Amino acid sequence: MNNKTGEKSSIWKIVRICIFIALAVWMVFGQALGYGFVNYDDDKYVYENPMVQKGMTWAGFAWAFTYGQIGHWHPLTWLSHMLDCQLYGLNAYGHHMTNLLFHTATAILLFLVLRQMTGALWRSAFVAMVFAIHPLRVESVVWVSERKDVLSGFFFTLTLGAYVRYVRNPPSCVRYVTVVLLFALGLLSKNMLVTLPFVLLLLDYWPLGRLEPAVPHSLRPLLVEKIPLFLLSLASCAATFLVPEKINNFDWMPFSFRLENAVVSYVIYLQEMVWPAGLAIPYLAPHLIIWKMTVSAMLLAVISVGVFTFRRHRYIVVGWLWYLGMMIPAIGIVQISYYVHADRYTYLPQIGLYILAAWTTAELCSSWRHGRLVLIVSGATIIAVLITCARIQVSYWRNNESLWQHTLAVTENNYLAYNNLGTWLSKKGQIAEAMDCFHKSLQINPDNSDVLYNLGNAFAKLGNWDEAINNYQRALQITPNQPDVLDNLGFALAAKKQFADAVVCFEAALKLNPDYADAHNNLATVLFIQKRFNEAVRHFREALRITPGNPQIYSNLGDALVKQGQTTEAARCYQEALRLKPGDPQIRAKLQALGAQISN
Repeated sequence: MNNKTGEKSSIWKIVRICIFIALAVWMVFGQALGYGFVNYDDDKYVYENPMVQKGMTWAGFAWAFTYGQIGHWHPLTWLSHMLDCQLYGLNAYGHHMTNLLFHTATAILLFLVLRQMTGALWRSAFVAMVFAIHPLRVESVVWVSERKDVLSGFFFTLTLGAYVRYVRNPPSCVRYVTVVLLFALGLLSKNMLVTLPFVLLLLDYWPLGRLEPAVPHSLRPLLVEKIPLFLLSLASCAATFLVPEKINNFDWMPFSFRLENAVVSYVIYLQEMVWPAGLAIPYLAPHLIIWKMTVSAMLLAVISVGVFTFRRHRYIVVGWLWYLGMMIPAIGIVQISYYVHADRYTYLPQIGLYILAAWTTAELCSSWRHGRLVLIVSGATIIAVLITCARIQVSYWRNNESLWQHTLAVTENNYLAYNNLGTWLSKKGQIAEAMDCFHKSLQINPDNSDVLYNLGNAFAKLGNWDEAINNYQRALQITPNQPDVLDNLGFALAAKKQFADAVVCFEAALKLNPDYADAHNNLATVLFIQKRFNEAVRHFREALRITPGNPQIYSNLGDALVKQGQTTEAARCYQEALRLKPGDPQIRAKLQALGAQISN
């Protein structure tokens, strides 16, 4: 009877801890549910991605497994964004909700898995809580485009749980296949998980106790057991290298620079874990200072020596190697972007450091007279401070202006932040302020084609077509074959009545991206002006195939059909345009004029 009572009490304690973790996550990140998208990758991932906006389709499913132009191969992440659009459309609330739910589930699963592996209830709870609410998590959870972090983290913890179940029970093919499948789903979410087989080997060493270095040949069967997992990791690496990210102006980074930056970044992440101040997005490549690299290398060496000096405490070795090993894909030795480091890269690697800190502190305090009280007070204080800091960090993401102004306040020479702030200001109609941001960005990085493109757009809004054309052409000289730039250059040329040159630009954009609806519409408009009505109708139809709910394109197609004498279909186009945009006076006038023409 006492055993049953004890078990019931233990279960309710676990349930209460899970509820507390969930409440803490929502206390920190719940405010983000009222935020919108940001103008940094969210456009590419969601609100300007026509394939994602269509929701779950068979064409979208095939696209998710073959598309790599954004620089990453993560088909499951694409499918999750499509499902969000299916459920919520472009209501950012739902997209933020999905990120928040995945992060909450991952934090709770981490607690349950750690407790299952180690039997340590409160240490596991503390690790999961710090993981859940640390300010370094903000970028991964609040940024819709970082769905890949929270989704891969969810499958990471599920894989750990499945592995523990496989190890702690009699051999079973079903349990092993479950581990492999969950790992595969994690890789399909983000290839950061390629080091997970290495993490499983660490867990074999501690706390699972399957690996005994003193026992000859104890490693070999564990390595053989994980061959399918290593093969999946190799396949994911191969897929990633097939879709390398376009690194604008940083593809010259020598290996020595990348190695030095990796050493410094390891220490920066340690510093940010302890003192999470000045966090921002993104951190761009600085000029490395030799003394920083030297001090960082010495610090890492000292910590590593200390770790292996106390290797009898296996959790210290496991925690440190977890951090070092899991960071390798994103530490910058293999160059995948122009960032020197990023907060989101710590999402899973720092769990190892939390384990190291929690277990070491608990062991140190175990012999103290008031050790338990010290642990309770210090743990509660740390959690309270982290919640406060994380809530403040989340608040910077409430809109584009606050995000980029904060980034500029805590970083130096951040040309990307100037560019994104300028883009936001331009969208709000603050053209002069936007152009000031673009000029500041170009002063830092004069050969950035994205900034030149945005500056061209600002001039276009002012009707200064000559300057717009000049900036678009400069952007294309630096980075040729950009469909967006070609499309806007064509529009500017058409505004100056240089229709033949405009057609060349639109056709070049469509050659690069055949499903570019705006280029189809613009090309069709110019062809209409040139009285090439058959070709205009074809391109208007293509534009509608890609974006079927656009009332302006329906109206444009109706105009072209009228010129061809296809009045019945033209009337249907005007009616559909009115249905999509009720009360529009221009469309209504066109429909009335067409009705009068048919009557006569």
